[in-house]
Amino acid sequence: MFDSVTVTASARLHLGFLDMNGGLGRRFGSLGLAIDRPATRLTLRRAAAPSAEGPDKERASRYLAHLARHLGLAKAYALTVHEAIPAHAGLGSGTQLALAVATALRRLEGLPPDHSNDALLLRRGARSGIGLGLFEQGGFIVDGGHGARTATPPVVARLEFPPQWRVIIVLDPRTEGVHGGEEQAAFARLADFEADLAAEICRLVLIKALPALAEQDIGFFGDAIARLQEIAGAYFAPAQGGAPYASAAVARVMDELRLHGARGTGQSSWGPTGFAFAADATEARRLCDVVRATAAATGLEMAICKGVNHGVLVEGETFATIK
Repeated sequence: MFDSVTVTASARLHLGFLDMNGGLGRRFGSLGLAIDRPATRLTLRRAAAPSAEGPDKERASRYLAHLARHLGLAKAYALTVHEAIPAHAGLGSGTQLALAVATALRRLEGLPPDHSNDALLLRRGARSGIGLGLFEQGGFIVDGGHGARTATPPVVARLEFPPQWRVIIVLDPRTEGVHGGEEQAAFARLADFEADLAAEICRLVLIKALPALAEQDIGFFGDAIARLQEIAGAYFAPAQGGAPYASAAVARVMDELRLHGARGTGQSSWGPTGFAFAADATEARRLCDVVRATAAATGLEMAICKGVNHGVLVEGETFATIK
């Protein structure tokens, strides 16, 4: 029997929606990638009185209390968040935190996992299924969006991300992406999405991005992502002050990275985090060196990441004496 459980969940990039037109009876659909940093790591223990500490502890505590009530667990727990994905940065912090808390609680109490229903209960994945899919499986996935009977969008494709490829992420800690009620209002204000553009995106994903990923062709893969991001950036610009990026500083670095050979530049979800792909670690370091001065001058942070081809990591400690 476990006395404590530690869960680690990877951040994710949301690389774009497939179909925001909905003319075929399904809407949204999205593609995403699990990356090795930043991450959310937390530990849950039984305790005499409830407590929580660490980054994003308030949100984590709300998830824990809500799920415990739902499961009928009238117990006290000590929750420690060792590290957390930055909130509202376009990296999936809310979904990964919610599912990490749920996973820890269920494992601690010997209950079977139920990621899909826990996501619904904790109000995660209402629009995109990649957060749940990447939490469970990692890698590069595509979800099928929402149909009339969809609870959580199904994963319709998953591929391993090439281990030698690298992802450069550029974070703006001074800016938050659109979220919560503001996000709902933004979608409501946006114009109808053109069916021809949705068709182009679906073709880019199915006939270009996925085969290129399978064949480890970063040139074709990057071209597909860059075009997809160009379409999405133009569509979402009215909700981002008229620009395809939430952060003008990130946009400048993305332009410079692209100029010097980075592949597939874009913004993850509502941002402000930008991303770019490189063929290997050496190329990623070269690109970062080129833009380092520009990024530093505007207070941006950069990291070189790997893809993560596995789902959530769970480790438990067993004690001979349970107090």
